[in-house]
Amino acid sequence: MKIRKKSDLPTKVCPTCGRPFAWRKKWENCWEEVKYCSVRCRRVRSGPQKIHPE
Repeated sequence: MKIRKKSDLPTKVCPTCGRPFAWRKKWENCWEEVKYCSVRCRRVRSGPQKIHPE
């Protein structure tokens, strides 16, 4: 496997919090099914909300 910079990794936007998140090694085989950035966002599963304090 070729080494990549973090800026070259694929990203998605979490439908719950609206924040972008990047590919992780543990998602290597299921990246297409990954929808949420965290377990917390997966549990909430509703529209865009501010669950992360800014």
